[in-house]
Amino acid sequence: MKLDAKAIGVMFIVCRIIDAITDVLVGYAIDKTRTRWGKSRPWFLFGAVPFALSAFLAFNVPQIAPSGKLVYAYATYIFLSFMYTVVNIPLASILPALTDDMNERTVLATWRKFFAFLGSTIVSATALSLVHLVGKGNEALGFRFVMGMFGIIGSICFFLTFALVRETNLQEQTKSVSLKKTVSSLAQNKPWKIFALNILFQWTGYFLQSAALVYYYKYYVRSTSMASLVATIMTIVPMVANFTVPFLAKKLGKRNLYELSAFVQLIGLLIIFIGQLQTSIIITGAFISALGYGIKESIYFSMQADPVDYGEWKTGVQAAGTLSSLNGFLGKVAQALAGGISGLLLSWGAYNNEALVQNAKALIAIKSMYIYIPAILLVLSIITMYFYRLDKQFPQIQKELAQRRKVKTYE
Repeated sequence: MKLDAKAIGVMFIVCRIIDAITDVLVGYAIDKTRTRWGKSRPWFLFGAVPFALSAFLAFNVPQIAPSGKLVYAYATYIFLSFMYTVVNIPLASILPALTDDMNERTVLATWRKFFAFLGSTIVSATALSLVHLVGKGNEALGFRFVMGMFGIIGSICFFLTFALVRETNLQEQTKSVSLKKTVSSLAQNKPWKIFALNILFQWTGYFLQSAALVYYYKYYVRSTSMASLVATIMTIVPMVANFTVPFLAKKLGKRNLYELSAFVQLIGLLIIFIGQLQTSIIITGAFISALGYGIKESIYFSMQADPVDYGEWKTGVQAAGTLSSLNGFLGKVAQALAGGISGLLLSWGAYNNEALVQNAKALIAIKSMYIYIPAILLVLSIITMYFYRLDKQFPQIQKELAQRRKVKTYE
């Protein structure tokens, strides 16, 4: 659209603020949903086509005045962000309703992450080539067509999810619960509060390191080919490592596996740091880091469901939708934090995007983004999750919940 960069920067901030509100409202709406299809499933059915449409419109460039284009950008980006919330939060909120078995939840989360890795890999490998092929030099036309195609494919996937998934472990509220009471119930949910704090550490480190990858290998290692190789490793290795999670979680427990995988990721970062400019050592470190990251992210999505049951056991409020929406919002906060930190560091280092060689301060800033700060956040993540003790309590909680639900059924 060739709009002013500052105007777009403001737009992103405004949209994140709106996201903060809509995330919680959609999560609460899922908790209040009562249909013959369940609570989360209907959102896939009714959100699929509007989500595809929002993606298509966001990548469309209308032939109007610049001021009109900015208004259009606001409208379509807010629409896209809202529709993403509508179809994404149910992916998390539905997990407790699929099964109450911890191991089955881990297997389901593992498959979710495998196809997420696979989907992102397919898009990364094909999107720009398709844009070039279809647009024939006209990127606006190419993106419009490709996003339309991806939208149709996405809608089909959501329709299949609606048609083939069943909420067999759905627990209904016995009384209507207000949004205020739902949110206040989370204040009594200690495992979730620990998990929520860890979200900030985990995803801030991830987004910060992802943003710095190209800078680090281009300016510090002085090899753009290494940037591509490491990016590929960080995509493929987690996809494979993902399949070890159900077995390891059953042997070690979710919390222990999370901490172990975070430690493995940390070791990988330290090897990259020690390797300096040695290609073979960097590749080894990247592989180990990707291995830890892949396992950690998969077990993270499995762990999301368990504080829902704890909250129901502790307060009587079943808030899968609200809890999932707050988790998603915290992830967006982490993304904003990472963006702010990276911007401040690059500004402090006087980074020059036109220079082939960066000054010493800029290199320190880049290393801080890629290694130092993510390493510190991994340590904080490990320390935080040490206090997460839900794994040991969970069998007893499930037993008591089953007894309560049985009594309610007879009543």
